[in-house]
Amino acid sequence: MKILVSDALSEKGLDALKQNPEFKVDVKTKMPLSELISSIGEYDGLLIRSGTKVTKEVINAADKLKVIGRAGVGVDNIDVAAATRKSIIVMNTPSANSISAAEHTMSLLLALARNVPQASNSLKKGEWKRKDFMGSEVFNKILGIVGLGRIGTEVAKRAQSFAMEIIVCDPFISQEYAQKLGIKLVDFDNLIKQADYITFHIPLTPETKHLINKDTFAKMKKGVRIINCARGGIIDEEALVSAVKEGIVKGAALDVFEKEPLGESPLLNVDNIIITPHLGAFTEEAQVNVSVDIVKGVVDYLKNAIINNAVNVPAVDPQILEEIRPYLELAEKLGKLSSQIIEGRLQEASIQYSGEIINYNLTPITVAFTKGLLEPILEEDINFVNASIIAQERKIKIVESKTSQVENFTNLVSIKLKTDKGQVLVSGTLFSKNDPRIVEINNFRLDAAIEGFMLVCSNLDKPGVVGHIGNILGENQINISSMQVGRKKVKGQAITVVNVENSISNDVLEKLKKHDKITDVKMVKL
Repeated sequence: MKILVSDALSEKGLDALKQNPEFKVDVKTKMPLSELISSIGEYDGLLIRSGTKVTKEVINAADKLKVIGRAGVGVDNIDVAAATRKSIIVMNTPSANSISAAEHTMSLLLALARNVPQASNSLKKGEWKRKDFMGSEVFNKILGIVGLGRIGTEVAKRAQSFAMEIIVCDPFISQEYAQKLGIKLVDFDNLIKQADYITFHIPLTPETKHLINKDTFAKMKKGVRIINCARGGIIDEEALVSAVKEGIVKGAALDVFEKEPLGESPLLNVDNIIITPHLGAFTEEAQVNVSVDIVKGVVDYLKNAIINNAVNVPAVDPQILEEIRPYLELAEKLGKLSSQIIEGRLQEASIQYSGEIINYNLTPITVAFTKGLLEPILEEDINFVNASIIAQERKIKIVESKTSQVENFTNLVSIKLKTDKGQVLVSGTLFSKNDPRIVEINNFRLDAAIEGFMLVCSNLDKPGVVGHIGNILGENQINISSMQVGRKKVKGQAITVVNVENSISNDVLEKLKKHDKITDVKMVKL
């Protein structure tokens, strides 16, 4: 079998790969896309980092390709959907760089507290300005952590060794788990009002885009310090600069940016803002770990059909996998949809299977649902290997049930999420082998495609609502591909589901909410 390594891996990783006589290994880094497309057809495996873009065109040309291994966490440079459709396994290394990212977060926190880079630059200029660089202790200070995934947890442990008080905002963390870690759970508003330091460990989604902005800065404690080693775009950089200059924010340390490489930016001209070029996972140890881990994963799969840390399929016998694959996709999408429309802290999630589907092994389908449920919320990588474990760690109870009885459908998958603020019900089915559909949301009957970007509106069934939605989306150049309205009675409560061709900004969502007959609007990204 032939394996292509198209980005630089550590020598230890390459040595581990070349020790297998079953493989012919070609190392060709920095290949132009056209060359990759023309040559990928001869390879069984592809090993990459962030440099190689595995586009739909690459996937379509990959006639023999069985596995893509990403040395690192993010797979946004891979068209995972295209790979899945072609039964190509996509693997990554979700835990190999967690320690490095957590340590870099702590490095930036301490550098902020003691003005380390500013003092160093001054001294190198021949200055001795001790009074200009008066620092502060982190002892007994309040650290607010937004997102307590794998990296956030490691940050909390290290901050506790400095005797910092830890408060956390994370809707997928139970009180029991928080108490075990010795931290306090709070909502987002209370966190930004109380914290002396705030660090972010969440994904960039439409909901978290510019989560920290002019309005949130205004609520913060004067003199707060901000750290972001998660994703660029969570913080509105212009608003941050203003908040620092106005004295609301004492200082900030950023390792990630809205546009990378950074280039021209107002961040460069503010002394109290420390910046590093996305170094969070960039340590010698992490680089070796991700290389060795991904080589092991790819070798295990190609030699023994063992699947580790796959982002698009569970560990299932290949023949059975082909039979249940459509249900895996349905369950995962139902999980993603339901987790993006809930309100409050998740307490329990249940999945019920009805109809002929109960004759299958349902465990991997439930795992797919769990993966979809967790993925939009957590900053860490969620895959078919770790989804159930992470749910257990966070004390999220996943309940599975089945019944042969079902009305109107051959098969039905029903989701119920319970939170401290209520519950959400979502049901879906397959209209054909590869046509997953939503047929119910909160007891409102629908027939909507479950794909791409979706707008879910709770509204009264009154004239003008649909027109308002269409007008606002049209004014903002957002194309509607389909629209479905579910209602129980004329002019009563209704659910409107709009499939659109691109994501909708928070500003547009706010405009949609201004209609007096619309009670809630959620943007769902599948």
